[in-house]
Amino acid sequence: MKTTLLVIDMQNDFIDGALGTAEAQAIVPKVKEKIAKAVERGDEIIFTRDTHGEDYLNTPEGKKLPVVHCVKGTKGWEIAEGLTVPGAVVVDKPNFGYPDWKERFSFECVELIGLCTDICVVSNALILKAQFPEAAISVDSSCCAGVTPESHEAALVTMKMCQIEVK
Repeated sequence: MKTTLLVIDMQNDFIDGALGTAEAQAIVPKVKEKIAKAVERGDEIIFTRDTHGEDYLNTPEGKKLPVVHCVKGTKGWEIAEGLTVPGAVVVDKPNFGYPDWKERFSFECVELIGLCTDICVVSNALILKAQFPEAAISVDSSCCAGVTPESHEAALVTMKMCQIEVK
């Protein structure tokens, strides 16, 4: 069975930048290890990047979250140093969930890791579940962090309720 590791928004702004947290910083070594193991197995690896323009504060999201972050081309937008690997695919997404998974990819077994559990990880997990109902979809909770520990746990419960395996 073809396995895909989906690394959600492991970008500088979510780790130690504009929206960084201690919890996000703490998972970086685990994420790096998870990616290395996926490379060893020959798994497909896809990174997503939250991608905004200079006009972010004028967007519907920016009006509700008025913190400029992940502006294309900035250091904060970049995937954290040491995480990217040759041959990995990078998908830029303009909002929480990437709507075009089914148009670009085919998944049998997908494991999600990354940031933020309670926003982009849960959004993409639910989109994948809807677009690939027969695929095995899981989330490694030790390689995810939320905006707060409480919202991280709430997102894990939500995903479990939607038949996404939480490890």
